[in-house]
Amino acid sequence: MTSEYGGGAFVIIYILSVLLIALPIMIAEVLVGRHGKQNPVGSLKYLSHESSTFAIQEIDNDLNRVRVKSQKYSNADDYTNWQLVGWSGMIAGILILSFYSVIAGWTMSYIFKALTGSFEGIDVEQSKSLFNNFVSDPEKLLGWHTLFMLLTCYIVSKGVKGGLEKSVKILIPGLFILLIALAFYASTLSGFYDGLSYMFIPDMSKIDSNVILGAMGMAFFSLSIGMGSLMIYGSYLSDDSSISYVTTIVAFADTFVAILAGVIIFPIVFTYNLDPSTAGPGLIFQTLPIAFGAMPGGNIVATIFFILLFFAAITSSISLIEPAITYMIEKNSITRSEASIKLGAITWLLGIGTILSFSYAADLKVFGYNFFDLLDNFTSKVMLPLGGLLIAIFVGFIVKRNIVLNELNMSTVKFELWRLLVRYVAPVAVTLIFVNGLM
Repeated sequence: MTSEYGGGAFVIIYILSVLLIALPIMIAEVLVGRHGKQNPVGSLKYLSHESSTFAIQEIDNDLNRVRVKSQKYSNADDYTNWQLVGWSGMIAGILILSFYSVIAGWTMSYIFKALTGSFEGIDVEQSKSLFNNFVSDPEKLLGWHTLFMLLTCYIVSKGVKGGLEKSVKILIPGLFILLIALAFYASTLSGFYDGLSYMFIPDMSKIDSNVILGAMGMAFFSLSIGMGSLMIYGSYLSDDSSISYVTTIVAFADTFVAILAGVIIFPIVFTYNLDPSTAGPGLIFQTLPIAFGAMPGGNIVATIFFILLFFAAITSSISLIEPAITYMIEKNSITRSEASIKLGAITWLLGIGTILSFSYAADLKVFGYNFFDLLDNFTSKVMLPLGGLLIAIFVGFIVKRNIVLNELNMSTVKFELWRLLVRYVAPVAVTLIFVNGLM
């Protein structure tokens, strides 16, 4: 995204979007999940019901006592419409997973490419050719997409608290350590300072509505806002945990790792005179093999890197499908395995459209986008911001203040600052950016 939108200007807008828009809404979404303790639709419905009622006191003269009775507001039926936000999030998650699975399949393929020494002594043209030949082969992409979806559905069907959770506690920190090591390696390259300049020195003339909308959409996409995932994780969060603390740590770590990835990638781009603005989603697959091929023991490092990247990808895929899985289980009283098979099949079928976007259907476009770009832009720039906007309005204006206060348990100053951001700053910013981007 940084390469697509011109470097440092995008990074600054992205960080501001995380701090002022995404993080306040993230807190709100986790709050809904923890209070509702259900799937996104159920949690929103539960809070809607709570927020549409008020308590009245009646004196029972016969028993000589005061009774507390629940009474609905006159417009209580309007409150049930908020559950549609949960539906939107679950649909967005499935749409995103359909193309995310295809891209994640690339990481699995590159594990085997690294194992077989495909990167050894590879130059720029060879790396580009290796990647382009791979993504233009629909049969190979279909195979890896199918395998990735099967693994995702298998893990989800068994629940995530067993082996996967224990593995992730080791593997994801391992990926982080490897990223740190690669960043040190990048610092030895001739294009290191050019890469950092491109990433951190902004050209303000490049900032327009597209850059701002792209940065906001990326912030929502990266932090899983508007997909229902955060409500699911919120429903699993203990009452003793601080929502603001947990979400701030997640947002900081996520942004830090994203920037760290840029610190690795862009020095390689400038060292080997690649064009950062044209590589698109395959940038990481075209740059890192060159670095791995040039370093001692590069095949081993490359293999470890893509294995760890695969585990990072599959944990994200689980969070994308889990809200819809949970809804089907709770609503239709079916087994987790049955829900996983049905939703996995739908997602797999949608993924075929993305596969064809890189080959046979590359020139078949709607509104100037092929199928993959259309899904990517529609979810990240329309569905997620719109979902985030509605969550901000719901928690900021509809949910009762005492519920929010009890869930967040913040100091008065922090609470009022968050409330200002979630009620006014975030909704106004999302609306202006959203409308301007559409125009």
